[in-house]
Amino acid sequence: MKISELARRAGLRASAIRYYEKLGLLAPPYRAGGQRRYSLDALDRVLLIRFAGEMGFSLPEIKLFLSGLRDNAPVGPRWKKLAARKLSEVEASIARSLRLKTLLQKLQDCHCASLKQCVTALGLSENLRFVANRPH
Repeated sequence: MKISELARRAGLRASAIRYYEKLGLLAPPYRAGGQRRYSLDALDRVLLIRFAGEMGFSLPEIKLFLSGLRDNAPVGPRWKKLAARKLSEVEASIARSLRLKTLLQKLQDCHCASLKQCVTALGLSENLRFVANRPH
């Protein structure tokens, strides 16, 4: 299939397909008459790249996952390894998001008369002292 068809079927722009090729996420296709021609396997790979990106995996992480992966190779062990690394990152992000939610809920009721009062009310000065005095 031509690049325009691959892009349409994957829900991407042709420029994204070329970018994936440039990064080594997608093997360079064969050319016919100077035009890129892709196999159906390329669509599976592009859909996987797109899905992984939408799930928060970075392009370097996706490249690591796909490196050396043959079309008929089992992917379970690779997913397990990548998922284990990403899970701790997601858990940290959830914890930050919950702290942010709590802060935003408190800020909706802010009646501080000054920035200094707000910093004190949020306990930021104590947190900064703790961080500054913490051994590195």
